[in-house]
Amino acid sequence: MFKNRYLFAALVASLAIVLLGTAGGLPARADAGPAPANRPGWTGTWEAAASGTVPALPGTSIRNVVHISVGGRAARVRITNRLGTAPLELGAVSVALQEDGAPKSPNAVAGTMRTATFRGATSVTVPAGKDVVTDPVPLAVPSGANLLITVYTPTDTGPATYHRSALQTNFLAPSGDHTTDEAGSAYTQTTGSWYYVTGVDVVGSRSIGSVVALGDSITDGSGSTSSANRRWPDRLAERLLALPPHRRLGVLNAGISGNRVLLEGTGPSALSRLDADVLSRSGVRAMIVMEGINDIKGNPNQTDPAAFEDAYREIVWRAHARGIRVIGATITPYGGNGGYTEARETVRQTVNDFTRTSGLFDAVADFDAVVRDPADPHRILPAYDNGDHLHFNDAGLKAMADAVDLTDLHRVRAHSAA
Repeated sequence: MFKNRYLFAALVASLAIVLLGTAGGLPARADAGPAPANRPGWTGTWEAAASGTVPALPGTSIRNVVHISVGGRAARVRITNRLGTAPLELGAVSVALQEDGAPKSPNAVAGTMRTATFRGATSVTVPAGKDVVTDPVPLAVPSGANLLITVYTPTDTGPATYHRSALQTNFLAPSGDHTTDEAGSAYTQTTGSWYYVTGVDVVGSRSIGSVVALGDSITDGSGSTSSANRRWPDRLAERLLALPPHRRLGVLNAGISGNRVLLEGTGPSALSRLDADVLSRSGVRAMIVMEGINDIKGNPNQTDPAAFEDAYREIVWRAHARGIRVIGATITPYGGNGGYTEARETVRQTVNDFTRTSGLFDAVADFDAVVRDPADPHRILPAYDNGDHLHFNDAGLKAMADAVDLTDLHRVRAHSAA
């Protein structure tokens, strides 16, 4: 019964891909949502998943600093009003390279400022619950560059969709439209969140696609050095960029601090956001799933390993319907954390055994084995622990990324889930 249910879902998703593919040559429209995931030429290079809403900042220019993975000869930006309750009015959007050597600077590299358009218009209204994509922005962006993506909101159009924990200094100019300012002198305030920007795609990268990391605060980078791009997906991107151009993959970080697999928590659950944050992204050929610890230790905590197994099966079936490989990652230790109990640890171990041995996933990244303390396996190795016995310091996050077998990301799916 279970298998038939997800087989039907997979067939429906496959039909949707065919129908979307017929519209691949159409320009981006404010009422059309994101472009199809595998449109030829476009590769996802950066992502921030929508995690919630905050009050809007009317009359403010918001300069988001984003660190891309693969570069290209042009870019396009995904703007989100996914969690908003009213149409979002953007007066202007711009894209530029951030001043070199200045991870905390609002200054743009001279000559790189570009105004983004939407079907030729410099302003756009984004319907509530939707994303839009800019026209191609003619700016050559190097791999591993920091971009300044600035949005101007002239009026209060309701709750602002944002990504709360950016671990990046971003900038606010509260006195009007400063989207095209190369100098950052108007940006007198800072924020640790990304507003409205949910993705960047590039064209002409010579890369072979992208990989999405679906996860919670550990994937989001909690515990890492701010404004230094030391999350484990950042380190994975560095490893991929060291390969020849034709073997590189863009890396998209779909982590949300506090996120859950089974229940709504901080942001929509992994199951309910799978389409928006993974399956609709550009050029995705693989995903790494590392979620579950907040379901295990959160309130209410989930005690039935079978519920996790069913959720993972659904994720795999839906991804496989799009031809996307799925790498299952084991849940890392949290002994010593305030949420730890022996009963919950039993659930974690059972779920990890399923990930390792069920054969559901196309491959396994055994993060648990890499970061646990051999002398006390339910705890993190002290050299990797950021101090809360749940999250990792820069060294621990690097160890996780280094544990991913890059060949697992490059293989092409050639079989259906069983």
